[in-house]
Amino acid sequence: MILLRDLGFSRNGDPLVTGASLQLHPGWKVGLTGANGCGKSSFLALLRGELHADRGDLERPPGWVLAHVAQDTPALPDAALDFVLDGDTELRQIERDLVAAEAHHDDEHAGEQIGLLHGRLSEIDGYAAPARAAALMHGLGFSDADFQRPVAEFSGGWRVRLNLARALMCRSDLLLLDEPTNHLDLDAIIWLEAWLKSYPGTLILISHDRDFLDVVTTHILAIEAGKLQLFTGNYSACERARAERLANDLALAAKQKREAAHLQSYIDRFRAKASKARQAQSRIKMLARMGEIQAAHIDTPFSFRFPEPTGFSDPLLLIDDAKVGYDATAPIFDKLRFTLRPDSRIGLLGRNGAGKSTLMKLLAGELAPLAGVREEGRNLKLGYFAQHQLEQLRPAESPLWHMIKLEPRTREQDLRNYLGGFDFRGDMAEAPCGRFSGGEKTRLALALMIRTAPNLLLLDEPTNHLDLEMREALTIALQETEAGMVLVSHDRHLLRATCDELWLVADGKVVPFDGDLDDYADWLAKARSAEKTTERDKAPAPRPAVAAEPRKSAPARSACPDARFAGGQRRLKQETDKLEQQIAAWQAELTLLEARLTDPALYAGTQASLLAELGQRQSLLTQNIDAAESRWLELHEQLEALEEE
Repeated sequence: MILLRDLGFSRNGDPLVTGASLQLHPGWKVGLTGANGCGKSSFLALLRGELHADRGDLERPPGWVLAHVAQDTPALPDAALDFVLDGDTELRQIERDLVAAEAHHDDEHAGEQIGLLHGRLSEIDGYAAPARAAALMHGLGFSDADFQRPVAEFSGGWRVRLNLARALMCRSDLLLLDEPTNHLDLDAIIWLEAWLKSYPGTLILISHDRDFLDVVTTHILAIEAGKLQLFTGNYSACERARAERLANDLALAAKQKREAAHLQSYIDRFRAKASKARQAQSRIKMLARMGEIQAAHIDTPFSFRFPEPTGFSDPLLLIDDAKVGYDATAPIFDKLRFTLRPDSRIGLLGRNGAGKSTLMKLLAGELAPLAGVREEGRNLKLGYFAQHQLEQLRPAESPLWHMIKLEPRTREQDLRNYLGGFDFRGDMAEAPCGRFSGGEKTRLALALMIRTAPNLLLLDEPTNHLDLEMREALTIALQETEAGMVLVSHDRHLLRATCDELWLVADGKVVPFDGDLDDYADWLAKARSAEKTTERDKAPAPRPAVAAEPRKSAPARSACPDARFAGGQRRLKQETDKLEQQIAAWQAELTLLEARLTDPALYAGTQASLLAELGQRQSLLTQNIDAAESRWLELHEQLEALEEE
């Protein structure tokens, strides 16, 4: 187990945690939560041995293998698949030792060493390692064509995915993950959830995605006011426990009652006008749940609302018969047609690369249509947020100075009060923003955009780098604004709580999605299954298995017995190698599928068709593996017969 005794640690002389004493047991999946700067990453650094405690002890079993995601990836010439395989350090060492031993194969000791190495390789399932690495890369969004691409050719976000795959490839006892979903799309996040749920070791995870924490974690370790507090259950259970504790604080009771009544009035108002669409019903349920845990966020440092827009047009924005992309000969979208109205609250779904950000640039006016119409309403006032806008902040200027330039006639104290709602208080309001963290820059960019009182919000991944409390404050503010909204986010809590409609971006089209986020997870699973079926259909037909013929007495030797022997042995060996690779790939897929089948949600009665498909695929994989293993045994008997000759 991991044992903390009166642990205290700091960063750059600033105390972060004091007097922490607790135990984390093997197999636990622990979510590490707390505000930005509270010490979460420093705690992981302590576990990695990169930071020393100021006092007390932190102990973990000395024999445990630890895995974590590297922060940087140099521009290596290595193939991506080899880079991921390097995550299994023992496997790579065995491979190096085998090369060295086989170079001295005439040595009797080397022969014994080769046998031992092959035995260990079998114990760690090393022969199936390439198939495991391929399955990890597929799950994180890489294609077969990416496997042999040099690492240097990938962009920064894709190198982060390679680092994550490399960490997962390690057969670790303790896995440390710091915001693993930051550069993943929803497809990859759902896959990673299933993988981590089946991970047999101890996991300590930092994430600001509450849905991800709810699915993966069994415990929450919260850093609050310099203390470490352990909660049993997932993040929602932790919120309920905090809500109950804070509700008992008389100083907060009156504020809690006011906030709960305010949210309840919004829930009632929305319920009265909501359609019967499944996503709208999901949102009503989400709002009701948020009302139950509102007290857990009473002491949040964030408090802001969107100002009411000064006017509306109906429609706000019209797209008609538009061709969209960067090359007229190969557009991403063609004949795009839809209308955004003042009450539009739309979440965009779609796999990575489907064109969601391109569509947002079209809506924002940053990308003109190649053909067709993009027509703005007379009173349209856009509020556009995307990650590249962080680069437009002026590094030498403070949040206050940014605000003064935006509203030179507004009283400074009013601007300070507004910035305080985003936790830019005191010296922070006057500090140059170039030194800010990613989360602080995101908060400032959002504060500047919100202040302009837009009537159409275009939000492309607004929660990247934001902690849980700021995400919750943004969610509440988006619920209450009267502005129209189009949202791209991998934060499912935000999508559920703020969107009335979901649109699917896929195959060059943008169409309403008839369902909620659970239905979208099913759609992704079916899409992946269809892709695998297509890849199988394109692959060369496998050689049909034949029953082994009865062993015959050795025929007369031909004129070239050594050549006949070598040729037959080589053909059999090639077929056994192919079978081993195929069996390993099927077993890797079966492992992931069986992990998916452990999800209780599959048996709730609403996913019967998906459950049937998964069951059929499980049965087919089992049959294929059994048949291939039988054929493998037959081939080995034939090899033994050749060797006896």
